[in-house]
Amino acid sequence: MCGSGHDAEDLVQETFVNVLKRPRLLRDDNEIGYLMRALRNTYASAYRRAASRPTPRELFEDDVPPADESRIDAREIMRAVASAPPRYRDAVIAVDLFGMSYREAARSLGTRESTITTRLHRGRQHAARQLTSEPTAPRPEAPTRTPGA
Repeated sequence: MCGSGHDAEDLVQETFVNVLKRPRLLRDDNEIGYLMRALRNTYASAYRRAASRPTPRELFEDDVPPADESRIDAREIMRAVASAPPRYRDAVIAVDLFGMSYREAARSLGTRESTITTRLHRGRQHAARQLTSEPTAPRPEAPTRTPGA
């Protein structure tokens, strides 16, 4: 199963550890069959664990991204956040700067958690637009209701 004697010895040791960890009762006194199933299951578990791990990759100098001259500093980010409307700004500050959970931010700002989620999204969008110098699109106004309509 393993392909090498060394890996097979490790597999047998790991199987015995698993078997001895929790004693089991054999129904048909077939100890060899039980141990073979345990061995196969241990191998399959180890195989699945190894397959789920990401494969390591060697990094080369060419992998380093080029230095970006247009880096944004913390002051620019704070100015962009500060330029947001107050309710969006407060949500961004509470969650992103103070590290509050959405629930804590909602309690401290006196609103619902779902409202914090929306305000946080809009506040981050506003800051991103400010940092990328995109013009802020005007929000469509809600239609006014006329009585009797």
